[in-house]
Amino acid sequence: MCSDRIAEVVARELAADPAVEARVAECVLAALSEADDDRAAPDSGDTGVFLRSITVHGFRGIGPTATLGLNPGPGLTLVVGRNGSGKSSFAEAAEFALTGGNRRWDGRSTAWREGWRNLHEPDLARIEVGLLTAGANTELTVATQWAPGSELGEAHWTEQRGSARPVPIDPRSRRQRLDLYRPFLSYSELGALVDGKPSDLFDALHRLLGLDELAAAAEHIRLRKLELERAVRDSRQSRTDLLAELADVDDDRARRVADLLRAPEPDLDAVAAAVAGSVLGVDGPDGLRAILRLTLPDTAQVAATVDRLADAAADLSRHATTDAESDLRVLELLTRARDHVTAVETCPCPVCGRGDLDPAWLTAADAEITQRSAHLAALRSARTEFDAALAATRSLTSRLPAELARHAAVRRLWSVWAELGVADYDDGVPGRIRATHTDLSAELAALHRATRTELARLDSVWSPLVPRILAWLDPARAVSADAAELRVVKKAADWLKSATATIRGERMRPLESTARWVWSTLRQQSNVELGAIRLQGSAGTARRVLLDVTVDEVDGAALGVMSQGELHALGLSLFLPRATMAHSPFRFVMIDDPVQAMDPAKVDGLARVLAEVAITRQVVVFTHDERLAEAVRRMQLDATVLEVQRRERSIVEVRVTGDPVRRYLDDARSLLRTPQLPPAIADELVATCCRSAIEAAGLAKARHELLATGLDHAEVERRVRNAHTTRAMLTLAIMGPGARVDDLNKHLSAVGGRWLVGVLRDATAGAHVPIDRPMRELISDTERFIAWLRAHEPAAVRS
Repeated sequence: MCSDRIAEVVARELAADPAVEARVAECVLAALSEADDDRAAPDSGDTGVFLRSITVHGFRGIGPTATLGLNPGPGLTLVVGRNGSGKSSFAEAAEFALTGGNRRWDGRSTAWREGWRNLHEPDLARIEVGLLTAGANTELTVATQWAPGSELGEAHWTEQRGSARPVPIDPRSRRQRLDLYRPFLSYSELGALVDGKPSDLFDALHRLLGLDELAAAAEHIRLRKLELERAVRDSRQSRTDLLAELADVDDDRARRVADLLRAPEPDLDAVAAAVAGSVLGVDGPDGLRAILRLTLPDTAQVAATVDRLADAAADLSRHATTDAESDLRVLELLTRARDHVTAVETCPCPVCGRGDLDPAWLTAADAEITQRSAHLAALRSARTEFDAALAATRSLTSRLPAELARHAAVRRLWSVWAELGVADYDDGVPGRIRATHTDLSAELAALHRATRTELARLDSVWSPLVPRILAWLDPARAVSADAAELRVVKKAADWLKSATATIRGERMRPLESTARWVWSTLRQQSNVELGAIRLQGSAGTARRVLLDVTVDEVDGAALGVMSQGELHALGLSLFLPRATMAHSPFRFVMIDDPVQAMDPAKVDGLARVLAEVAITRQVVVFTHDERLAEAVRRMQLDATVLEVQRRERSIVEVRVTGDPVRRYLDDARSLLRTPQLPPAIADELVATCCRSAIEAAGLAKARHELLATGLDHAEVERRVRNAHTTRAMLTLAIMGPGARVDDLNKHLSAVGGRWLVGVLRDATAGAHVPIDRPMRELISDTERFIAWLRAHEPAAVRS
């Protein structure tokens, strides 16, 4: 359920609840949609992330370059070494390179941050973390480097994919996911998980379970509910205050409005109508002042403009002919004929063909062209002047102002005035403009006088109350309109609160189950039982994680009586379920010093938990306590043990002291040195150990190569589980998915030689087939086989 989107889960819950009204469901889903819009864009970084290596130079306890090589796949790796060996420097370096910070230093004194440079290599500080990710380009290297003399926070980060060039990055780009799934756990964090700030663990789990969206939706609804309720309270208080003011006014209008406001649910339209009974109610002081701002052109301007129009019209009438267009065509014809004669000299008339266009004709034509041109120029000038005069006259008028809606006489005259501005011209227009302007000016002057009187009258006791009534009226209308929404929002808030508790419980159940399993395995002889793990509170309230614990089957405050080792075990019980969520992009967990303060029984439990988690995750544990490595060896749990040693001048070395392959081979040699075993049984057991070593190497190789091809982890584990035999596992590791086991011998002979086939045959024969070689030779040949296997590049990768 945790992988389902919250909106889908809530939609299903709403559909399954017949008591939920449609509007309530819409309100909840709308709040979820807003919450989703408000969230930050999802972090679309790499997935399926394993650690390949951690390389450190000049950082903390590591001087010259040292590399911690890791198998980038599921499995348990113990990094051991005495205090001060530099092992924790690898853990801190990896966390700093990937997150840009380190929880171990948070809240500490500046001395913890100032001593980060290694004293023996102070000039160069660099961290490189090699990662293996899902997808096409699987190898990723994140590097952090400091310039000489720079501070801890002045690091420069780069990221390199495969053989591409490194590119600068901001470590904060991964911070959201790293904080959410938190694959790192330092010793200082173990106790803080349990007895730290209560809200921190709550918030972390809330985000992890995908419940932030629910909380954000609830917050949207809560804020809207508060807003609507505040508006109701404010409206009621304003009405009470307004009634007190109206009671002190001796005015019929004030008494009428007061009577309306005393009703439990005032008739808002009636209140508005009562206020509208005064000029102020309709126009208000601003409306009245707007009337005073209405003006007309003065009489002199109107007279001058109208006279100009009349003169222009008379001039145009004098110059206009009945056939001006005909005169223009004759002028054009004469002009063209003259141009023709000028070009060809004397010629017959091109129009009638009966007369000659000679010099005499040319002289007569020039005179007529001159006369006609002068006449037409005068006509054009008169027309231009008329058009300009008409435009000037029309600009005197303006559209009917909205402020005159209640003043009929002025409105009627202004309408006529506006129509004159668009009317066609006739001889009566100038007179109508003069008359209308005279009448309108008189009416407007009278309106201005009445308006000034009204404004003066409004300075009485009633006028200050009207804005107060209007100021209450609009919010009161909004409250009335929002009443139905307030009822819906209240129901939506109640439903979402109940649904959140249900969904939160369902999503906590798998995590709680895992935590209880971890605790039951870790606690061993502890008399403290861990029960339910519950999230209490929400945004805006006290938030904490409630742990139901019992001591000797009696409910109590177990945290107060638990030992430090028990508290650390409980911290691991809370850390591992969160860090190993199925949808986490990180397939590794890195734990520093979890063994401290644990008694031997809990160390055994820790070894079992880590081995179980390592089936599907890469688990890297740093410890100076030999008890964990000893428990792993004693219980024969598969693990790689890396020992970190620090020599003079901060030279740190890492060597393999134990892994499943090495353990099986060491066991084989021990069997050869056990004289009490009959030879036949010893040979069978040695061969079995050699086969187990080859199978363990094949398993590691198969996981590594399949992950490198981009397969997701679930598919890799399915293919590994389906490889039921040693030969099937090697076929998967060497030849890739889809290859046939029957083709393995042929492939081994082709790529490595027949000797590989022989070693595999003898190692897998056991007691069923006599082995024609000494067991000591089989062990060394098995080592050779495994070395070849680890160095071999599979055909699937080469292709």
